[in-house]
Amino acid sequence: MKSHEGLVRLKLFQVKEKRRQLGQLDLMMGEFERMAAELDAQILSEEKKAGITDISHFAYPTFAKAARQRRDNLFVSIRDLKAQKDDAEAALVESEAELAKAEALEQRDGRPRDEEMPVTDRRAMIG
Repeated sequence: MKSHEGLVRLKLFQVKEKRRQLGQLDLMMGEFERMAAELDAQILSEEKKAGITDISHFAYPTFAKAARQRRDNLFVSIRDLKAQKDDAEAALVESEAELAKAEALEQRDGRPRDEEMPVTDRRAMIG
């Protein structure tokens, strides 16, 4: 019978990779949210210093306008990252299902995986 060990290792790698990608997306979203919060604080500080909160006012601080634009861009990026995260979560579920199928094929063939093999059996195989 053909060993499915290579297939299981490939699927396991794909699952780990998808989980790593999800972690990275979460980190990026968190960082962007933190940056947006800092920009909000800077905007409020600038508006308080100028005494003008109306964006359309001719004397509204230029720095506050620029900070608002950067913050809005961050929110757009966060929204895009959430969409990517949703796609990545769906891909992870699919990869986990494929891994489960590959493991079931391997078990059906009666070949135990290395992790499932007792330590004494491993030594017997080696020497």
